[in-house]
Amino acid sequence: MNSTVWRAALYEFKYQPVANAFTKAVQAGADVKIVYDAESSYKVENLETIQRAELDSTNSVIPRTVSEGIRHNKFIVLLKKNKPIAVWTGSTNISAGGIFGHSNVGHVIWDKDVAKAYFDYWDLLSQNLTPTKIRPLAKALSPIPNSKPAKNSITPVFSPRDGKEDLETLQWYADLMASAKKIMCITIAFNLDELFQNVVQEENNVLRYIVKDDDLGTDEIIGQDKDVLFAAGGYFNGSSLFNFRSELSNPLNTNDYIHNKFMLIDPLSDDPIVVTGSANFSRPSQRINDENMVVIRGNTRVADIFFGEFMRIFDHHYSRYISATQPIQHQRPQRRLPQRNQRMDQLPLRYQKL
Repeated sequence: MNSTVWRAALYEFKYQPVANAFTKAVQAGADVKIVYDAESSYKVENLETIQRAELDSTNSVIPRTVSEGIRHNKFIVLLKKNKPIAVWTGSTNISAGGIFGHSNVGHVIWDKDVAKAYFDYWDLLSQNLTPTKIRPLAKALSPIPNSKPAKNSITPVFSPRDGKEDLETLQWYADLMASAKKIMCITIAFNLDELFQNVVQEENNVLRYIVKDDDLGTDEIIGQDKDVLFAAGGYFNGSSLFNFRSELSNPLNTNDYIHNKFMLIDPLSDDPIVVTGSANFSRPSQRINDENMVVIRGNTRVADIFFGEFMRIFDHHYSRYISATQPIQHQRPQRRLPQRNQRMDQLPLRYQKL
């Protein structure tokens, strides 16, 4: 008898090969239940994907129809013999755009305690509770410490959790950002909240890297400290590089380049912190959205991988951002031809016959 159980909560569920893989799991005897967004503009495509895979006919899907906020999770829990053993999570929507379009991360956590917390959170979502009802339960399920998490720990953070005027969790993330001693890196898919702006504007010797899907808005201020490096998503167009063809923009997403939601605190140290998951570093993500994050402290291998990915993204877009904001006027090289009656020995060497 197959003892495998899968529990998923998915915002975009419209990449058919993944839906078909769930169907194959059901056919092999696995117990599959998927909470999916059935309220946003994605609901039609989500349902079409489900029906093509015939997951609706096997009682494998649960529509989440709460209208306040967005049902923004992307995680899958694995159980064996009814015990949660692992969770896959991150920022990657189950869509062509999420997988092949803008940048994302997805990672598996093999930790029974973390998997159990995610399974309990999934159970709340499966009941189709409103943010008002789920908020205290999610907060009790994933409490945050008063300062940094314990060393060598993984702390899950589930939303909605904060009150509609509350900044507790977002301020905690900002405090973690401010605790960096050498390097801080953050990806921003949409807006840079004022709480993070306040940290970034401080004059100090901490290198602070920010990569954002688009350029800073008029209300997004990062100050003048030269230790702050900013890049916005972009691509080389036809005039960016002399004699080079234009790169292609992203045809799969409206959020074109940066969809990651992670922050790194001193990633090269012996005690790094990685914050990652589905939640944008925003107020709605803590107050009304379905979201999940993990705060990983002390795992240098995880920090190395995330730092490598961050610098890959940052360096890629930084050159394109500089090109877009400080365009270079390219001029076609001019070849000087010999003038009539000019002596050969007065010409540049390349025109002289040897």
